[in-house]
Amino acid sequence: MSDCGQRWASPRVILVATDLFDLDRLMPYAIEQASDAQARLILLHVLAASATLSVDAAGLPYYDTTSVVEAVEKQLLEWSERAQLKGVLCEAVVREGNPTQQVITAIRQFEADRAILGTRSRSKIGKLLIGSVAEQVLRSVNIPVMTVGPEAHLAGAFEERNRVVLHATTLRETSRPSAALACSIAVNLGARLVLLHVLPPEDEMVQSGLMTGLDSLAMHELRKLAAETSAGCCSAVEPVVIHGNPSIEILSESVERHANLIVLGATHRSVFENMARDRTIYRVLAHARCPVLTLREPLEEAPEASADQTSNAQQQSGSLDRTS
Repeated sequence: MSDCGQRWASPRVILVATDLFDLDRLMPYAIEQASDAQARLILLHVLAASATLSVDAAGLPYYDTTSVVEAVEKQLLEWSERAQLKGVLCEAVVREGNPTQQVITAIRQFEADRAILGTRSRSKIGKLLIGSVAEQVLRSVNIPVMTVGPEAHLAGAFEERNRVVLHATTLRETSRPSAALACSIAVNLGARLVLLHVLPPEDEMVQSGLMTGLDSLAMHELRKLAAETSAGCCSAVEPVVIHGNPSIEILSESVERHANLIVLGATHRSVFENMARDRTIYRVLAHARCPVLTLREPLEEAPEASADQTSNAQQQSGSLDRTS
């Protein structure tokens, strides 16, 4: 595994971006991971300009940045002290400005190897949301981003004996780095790694004359990936193929196997496509009962393959391509 990959699996610096309301959800995971990796924690909160706006006795608005910053620092300091009691070096940082830009700037400034952010599940109108900051950070940085949703289990998930890391893969060549990362994390956690690929509904594949389930081309490719991955990190890897809806099957499999972590690869998408929040990755991020670690995949170069080969590969593994 490359030096970069080693730092992703065993981070030296972990940045936690918090809106303060998700501290109880994020920090137990952050402290646990930092303790295991002997990493330094950077606890970041970004103040919007409106947060420091107050009104005086005459009804005139003014900016009271000092008192707001002091209140935020006090809240962050409580968690910094908890981390230090666990032997984790934790620094609280308060910035003002655009949250996404400030988080990305802090990731670069502190040379973070991993970022941890919270997500939301649904808005009042029933639309799926993961939070604009989490989404934009995930699409903008080349380090693993861990998101912890409102349905994720609380502290202690990484302390279980029978640990499981579930990696949902598209089987594209660009998904190899996320598979290697998932395997390295599984080794570090002493966990079993499950490689999952979701195929289209079985009846659709039968109608198209394609082999299904264990006999599918996707299962053949998944076994090859499992062998390559386990050889690279000396860990047992279980390949699994399932027919159905990608988000439903990924979430269901993670619950059934009591997964401690889900690892996904996120592809590059256009601005318009990024606005379509009903894709698989957003459903998994919003509703997973464990943390989800997402690694942006490198840009995929156009392969020199025939039209028939390309069509066959897409039919065999097209369903999970919507994971991004």
